[in-house]
Amino acid sequence: MTMLARGEGAGSIEVDGCRLEYRMIGPGDGPVIVLLHEGLGCVALWRDFPERLAAATALGVLAYSRAGYGQSDGVPLPRPLDYMTREAFEVLPRVLDAVGAERVVLMGHSDGATIAAIHAGKVGDSRVKGVILMAPHFFTEPVGLVAIAEAKCAYDAGGLRQRMAKYHRDPDNAFRGWNDAWLAAGFRDWNVADAIDGIGVPILAVQGEGDEYGTLAQIEEIEKRARVPLDRLILPDCGHAPQFDQAEVVLAAMGEFLSRRVGW
Repeated sequence: MTMLARGEGAGSIEVDGCRLEYRMIGPGDGPVIVLLHEGLGCVALWRDFPERLAAATALGVLAYSRAGYGQSDGVPLPRPLDYMTREAFEVLPRVLDAVGAERVVLMGHSDGATIAAIHAGKVGDSRVKGVILMAPHFFTEPVGLVAIAEAKCAYDAGGLRQRMAKYHRDPDNAFRGWNDAWLAAGFRDWNVADAIDGIGVPILAVQGEGDEYGTLAQIEEIEKRARVPLDRLILPDCGHAPQFDQAEVVLAAMGEFLSRRVGW
């Protein structure tokens, strides 16, 4: 495993022989916010959000592309249906080792939020001091499966593949790994909500009311199960990407959460 250079910069780290691209913004020491991207995301698709988050919090921010995404190495397909759990247990701890920070907050979006919750709730990593879960998934919902099936149609038609090719070295690996898993018959019974039970650090849960991939039932599951301080941000007129749809509100909520709940 390689260690990444703290402070501003970009490059790759190696985890078990797999190269993962990363970008680091902000201070070279102290706590770090680690960004975990969505099912079709990568470093580049965070756009300028990492810079804005670093500026708003005065903290280091790390974004990395999971295997199969962005400029990271690819993965064998099909992905196992427990790919998010495997990421939380097998890869994320090694990425945090490479960061070298003693205190981190995990900020995940969509699939990334699920990975963050599983890691915080089941791995028992003392470095994690808080989790920010944006549009998380803990179980499948019909509305989400419809949207994922529509994404498959868009990809097969060519338009979505062309857009993804601008950001992913192998767009087929990125898309099929995510889409085929979610549309597999066995995935309809997927449920990892028990991870919430074990989270021992403060939680900020963010959800857009117009999210096409999930409903407020996901946030209600956190409210029902969490035994830690919980802040909830529900955004009207907001879709699946609150960090872009309502960036200023999201950044303000994150800053307040980090200050009041985490003590940063």
